[in-house]
Amino acid sequence: MTCSTVIFDFGGVITSSPFEAFNQLEDERGLPHDFVRRVNAADPDNNAWAKFERAEIDAAAFDTLFANEARALGHALEGEAVLAVLAGAVRPAMVAALDTLKAEGFAIGCITNNVPSGHGAGMARSFAKAEEVAAIMARFDHVIESSKVGVRKPDPRIYEMMCEALGVAPAACIYLDDLGINCKPAAQLGMHAIKVTSGEQALADLSAALGMPLP
Repeated sequence: MTCSTVIFDFGGVITSSPFEAFNQLEDERGLPHDFVRRVNAADPDNNAWAKFERAEIDAAAFDTLFANEARALGHALEGEAVLAVLAGAVRPAMVAALDTLKAEGFAIGCITNNVPSGHGAGMARSFAKAEEVAAIMARFDHVIESSKVGVRKPDPRIYEMMCEALGVAPAACIYLDDLGINCKPAAQLGMHAIKVTSGEQALADLSAALGMPLP
């Protein structure tokens, strides 16, 4: 089936990876490398992070629950400090690619696991950043935010929701995400999944999959 639709994750794809910011926070606090990821990997469907991405708890509860989970793993780190560094830097080349895809007639969607914190879908900590993210989000034909629908990746339902919203079969979609665990269900549904490790790699792989150059 010919590809008609490209679906993007937001953080780590359109923007730089939040893991880079987490690592910087860990360095500043004298914590082990990837400690935040280790906390979030423990009980991944029911920990503080998962509950916050489904909007089952508010920021104050996340702050406390995350701190408790971090303490259980041997270190002190409050949830608010993690939220403060979430919003990554926008990758201009990825935004240019969105415009190229739209101009070429592709439908584009965004599925983002986010939390009800900060300003807007990108969880920005300033109104200027929120406006920048809002301008990017406006390019998509449809956006699904985990904190608004109560479902988060890698639950297959969230990918099915996007296909239903765009009126497209999974086999006609390319999906990009920086986490392999989120690419897996997309591929199992029949999408062409691309795991993103950098903006340059993502654009090269997407260009190859589409058979057309991207900026």
